[in-house]
Amino acid sequence: MKPLGDFQRYLLEEFVEDWREGHMTRREMVRRAVYITGGTASAATALVALGCAPAATPTAVPAPTNTTAPIPTNTVAAAAKPAAEAAKPAAGAAKPTPAPPATPTGPRSPLAVKPDDPAIDGKAVEFAGEAGKVFGYLARPKATGTYPGLIVIHENRGLVPHIQDVARRAAKEGYVALAVDLLSRNGGSEKVTDPAQVGGMLGQAKPDDLVADLSSGVKFLQSQDGVKKDRIGAFGFCFGGGYTWRLAVGNREIRAAVPFYGPAPPVEMVPNTNAAILGIYAENDTRINASIPPLEEALKKAGKTYEIKVYPGVNHAFHNDTGASWSEKVSLDAWQATFAWFKKHLAT
Repeated sequence: MKPLGDFQRYLLEEFVEDWREGHMTRREMVRRAVYITGGTASAATALVALGCAPAATPTAVPAPTNTTAPIPTNTVAAAAKPAAEAAKPAAGAAKPTPAPPATPTGPRSPLAVKPDDPAIDGKAVEFAGEAGKVFGYLARPKATGTYPGLIVIHENRGLVPHIQDVARRAAKEGYVALAVDLLSRNGGSEKVTDPAQVGGMLGQAKPDDLVADLSSGVKFLQSQDGVKKDRIGAFGFCFGGGYTWRLAVGNREIRAAVPFYGPAPPVEMVPNTNAAILGIYAENDTRINASIPPLEEALKKAGKTYEIKVYPGVNHAFHNDTGASWSEKVSLDAWQATFAWFKKHLAT
């Protein structure tokens, strides 16, 4: 089996966690694992290594030669069934429910901003990237003025309406915000009809390619009228929190960054950043929190401006008001902390 990349492993761990907590069926976890790893045998190996064994035997289903093509649900389920019946979840893991509760729909946050809000302009945009066209969503205040710019980085679901809403919220705070579609090299988020494919595409993408697309977004943002070209920041969530770190250590134009519960970058890259970084985490998110101590040590050693904020009693993805882990109280506090940080390091 080819070694997994950092983000492939991150996504697999996240989907296994969702299954154990009852937010995802075993069948769906296996299906997403196949997309992320590129084949049934590699998915089986990876899932066993993560402490569960619902994946197929290597010969049950041939590895997909085109991971953009849908994998029939019944085929994956049939492949997974023998191992699923033979194996139980890892010791201490919660037994998954046969039918997870429906994911709440949103937006539910009082911060939500409608697309037709009279104070902002929001629209889909396209701009040149390293490998071709990059898609995005740009939101800005309607009032005439010059504003700092923000790159908004989506979760593992792609550039969905929730992230467009987050960009509009940032515009209401007095920023020009660009949400970059990290599925642009796959034709864009709107072209992907099967949600399971999104994780596979994002997981198998080369981190350098996605950072390059985000950096193209930085250039596009700097080219916009009314944007302070030397005042560019970034923030993102979950998978996007990881790429907020990667952009901050890979592009010295980023002056401030706020990654929400994202996987840490390689610590040897930390000295490269020019950004003041506020890392936001959830107390119950032990998988991600394990990376905080070495990351903080690297930040201290490099003499970087940073703060780590861990919110008690909440889970991974507490900010997303369209998801099951949303906490209104904590998400509001984290939003205020985020824009206090940007005001300090970008707007003044």
